[in-house]
Amino acid sequence: MSQPQEVPIRDESIRLGQLLKLAGVVQDGAMARMVIENGEVTVDGETVMRRGIQVRPGSVVKYADADLLVTTDRH
Repeated sequence: MSQPQEVPIRDESIRLGQLLKLAGVVQDGAMARMVIENGEVTVDGETVMRRGIQVRPGSVVKYADADLLVTTDRH
């Protein structure tokens, strides 16, 4: 198993659909909505079907072959 890709965010949380776009694992919001509604995305091991759910630093998001670790942008 490989290390998760760190995805830094500026705020305390980010919507799931925005995170998938920020990480570059989906092309746009429409694709993010589709993969989330199809039950293809998990947050901390739980399948999530609402793209508006807030994810916070420390959360692990999985979609397809991507493991994403939400981190704090320290800039």
